[in-house]
Amino acid sequence: MKRHFCLVIAICCTSFVSAQEFTRQDSLRGSITPERAWWDLTYYNLDIAVEPDKKFISGSTTVGYTVLSPHQVLQIDLQPPLVIDKVEQDGKPLKFISEGNAHFISLKKKQKKGAKEQLKVYYSGTPQEAKRAPWDGGFSWAKDSNGKHFLATSCQGLGASVWWPNKDHMYDEVERMDMSITCPSDLVGVGNGRLLNVEDNGTTKTYHWQVLNPINNYGVNVNIGDYVNFGETYEGENGPLDIQYYVLKENEEKAKSQFSQTSMMMRAFEHWFGPYPFYKDSFKIVEVPYLGMEHQSSITYGNNYTNGYMGRDLSGSGWGMLFDYIIIHEAGHEWFANNITYKDIADMWVHEGFTMYSEVLYLDYHFGTKAGNEYVQGVRSSIQNDRPLIGPYGLNKRGSSDMYRKGANMLHTLRQLLEDDEKFRSVLRGLNKEFYHQTVTSKEIEDYISLQTKIDLTAFFNQYLRSTMIPTLELQAGEDSVRYRYTDIVEDFDMPVRVFVDGEAHWLYPTSEFKTKKFPKGETLEFDPNFYINIDAVD
Repeated sequence: MKRHFCLVIAICCTSFVSAQEFTRQDSLRGSITPERAWWDLTYYNLDIAVEPDKKFISGSTTVGYTVLSPHQVLQIDLQPPLVIDKVEQDGKPLKFISEGNAHFISLKKKQKKGAKEQLKVYYSGTPQEAKRAPWDGGFSWAKDSNGKHFLATSCQGLGASVWWPNKDHMYDEVERMDMSITCPSDLVGVGNGRLLNVEDNGTTKTYHWQVLNPINNYGVNVNIGDYVNFGETYEGENGPLDIQYYVLKENEEKAKSQFSQTSMMMRAFEHWFGPYPFYKDSFKIVEVPYLGMEHQSSITYGNNYTNGYMGRDLSGSGWGMLFDYIIIHEAGHEWFANNITYKDIADMWVHEGFTMYSEVLYLDYHFGTKAGNEYVQGVRSSIQNDRPLIGPYGLNKRGSSDMYRKGANMLHTLRQLLEDDEKFRSVLRGLNKEFYHQTVTSKEIEDYISLQTKIDLTAFFNQYLRSTMIPTLELQAGEDSVRYRYTDIVEDFDMPVRVFVDGEAHWLYPTSEFKTKKFPKGETLEFDPNFYINIDAVD
């Protein structure tokens, strides 16, 4: 029997858990402590003044909350070298004890279940400077080509408390938020949501922004520069969507050309994922002095007005040069990260796996299925399989960086199992409807997909999310048949695989036990490379 096996390139390694020592600070940052659990976050008013010449910030956060159960100590987070200057409730000063990044405030007023309360935290200092934003986080201080200050914040993983006081855990999103940004009068301060008004204070100006939708902490950002502003209206699924751009004056013409991809992005993503989740807060792209980030309704951009990822195609397929990676990837996060948000960073694959797959879906929508298939297959060469995609819970520790490429390939494999792109699309749109403006666990996402597809995907998700093993399909070819089975799999893994016999599609149903399938002599057997598995042909 003539055989031809289309090999899926992957790196296989033994599953392991790296030895790490976790500290009390890890637990205070990453767990729902008793001092966090008793109150539900409802409102923030962040008032921040930035002095670029001194790299100094000061201001306050008003924290609104509902009492879930009586308690008299409340945890607020703020990272050194920033300091809390004072805390007040109803105008009265409160005492607090600081333990590293966590600050425990003793409340004088009796906290009654169901009561709606506020407190105000004043702070100041020189915030941590980002060394390699957005990966290490903090403030990025730079200057444009005209010597004017150009700065921005980024804080995923490290936590928003690196630059402002807040309840720094992802499980509890604030319902709405006001922001006031004070900066030198020759610069523009850009935040999330919509600009309400600008106050001229003489040597400074204060820009007042409002967010009407729930927002996660790391999605909040401040950007200051010598910006020009232009915009457009996109006719979307939920009506006219206001789109605004803030770019350095020197880059206005480049931006007007490059950002024409925004409407293409919105059209593709509303098709696959459903309506843009933040119509009330508009959509913005803001130029920053680092690569980019998915700040909610205000994604940041630093990709040098070029296609690809800093001019490179991450897939090696050529298709990655047909779009600006930062526009497409960061905007994809509006659905998966900002609309659907992980409760614990251990489940960060929910953000990055789906969003990297949004690049595939963008290509599929505008350039065809072949483009998407070749792109997602191309990124496999960077998968390391060093750690599981899901990290340890309650410690603010993420899983492997494979959550991007491996996560996308897992979803691509799932898409093949459904054999129907409309069914796959209904799952994606259903996720954004079912978990609209919510925080979630990986398990909730997994269970929803199993329910909607009517397939028990427990072993499938355990294999790709909780193991470093890549399923290996072991094959033994006979004269007119092939014996096959899976190795390197978790318990109960039995994912079917599509094959082509002289171009006609057939399915194999491997398990850990050998099975035999007969094929007419002389026919060519090819395996579908859209499945993320290894093929091992043995004698």
